Amino acid sequence: MLDAFLKLVQMKYVGIQQQINSNNRKSFLLLLAFPVLVLSASFAVVFFFNFSEDGPPSMNEALGIFLPIIPIVMGVVVVWFLIAYFANSAMINSAAGSHTIARKENMREYNLTENLCMSIGMKMPMLRIIESPALNAFASGINEKTYTVTLTRGIIDKLSDEELEGVIAHELMHILNKDVRLLIVTIVFVGIFSFIVQIAFRSVLYGSLAGGGRKKDDNKGMIIILVIAAVAYLLSILFKFALSRKREYLADSGAAQMTKNPEALASALRKISNNHHVDEVKSEDIQQMFIENAPEDSSIGFLGGLGGLFSTHPPIDKRIKILEQF
Repeated sequence: MLDAFLKLVQMKYVGIQQQINSNNRKSFLLLLAFPVLVLSASFAVVFFFNFSEDGPPSMNEALGIFLPIIPIVMGVVVVWFLIAYFANSAMINSAAGSHTIARKENMREYNLTENLCMSIGMKMPMLRIIESPALNAFASGINEKTYTVTLTRGIIDKLSDEELEGVIAHELMHILNKDVRLLIVTIVFVGIFSFIVQIAFRSVLYGSLAGGGRKKDDNKGMIIILVIAAVAYLLSILFKFALSRKREYLADSGAAQMTKNPEALASALRKISNNHHVDEVKSEDIQQMFIENAPEDSSIGFLGGLGGLFSTHPPIDKRIKILEQF
């Protein structure tokens, strides 16, 4: 029995290391893929805004107009990304309304976190708290200086030591697996697409209201751009949510391996499922980072059965069943 357990642990360890490498590759590919999509959208703008009475411009004409603006587009994207990427910790802490907790007044949380970090040779992240009675937690940061585990007051007060240890281990796995960095990359670039959609929508709306002030062909072209941008935005959201759902299973598995107590995390998830929505946090990007975020808690709840496609987390009952099988 012991040999079987050790083999299972070894298999899980290999899987986790593969996930770290996989997330690093995905981060790099995202850094390449999203700018390509931004450039494609920019080219669509150039192409459709240069329609004439004779029809669309030739490819050479469109490229002749588009190529000189590439440095401008990429410059804006790079500046946007760098500001959002490196300022993410301050923005997340502000949006979550969290504050740091001192070791002297919170020895229990510090000891649990420190012991787990020592067991895997990991530098201890910062600890923060959200003053909410809800039961939830999340990890954030892009490097050792900014890695943070944030807990709600409710989860600290309502969970036993073993259950809280399982939750903290889950969040540490998100840091160890580089999930937090990958998630931030997706949030930043999806935000860019969201901005493009908003600009395109407002252009169509104001163009329609202006009536004769805008050529009909230009307005039709802008509508096409809006549709293209909306499709790209939708696909990027689906991709981001799919990554998020997968990372929750992996973090659960890693936490079970780290604590050798999957039952404690399963018990914690049961308690969390009954009271996890943090009313104090309005940002859906922050909600996506929580250990639990059900579809009905966000704006996608109206989609009903389709909400699963847009869910940031797998069903908590399914996660509990998997943990119970360890």
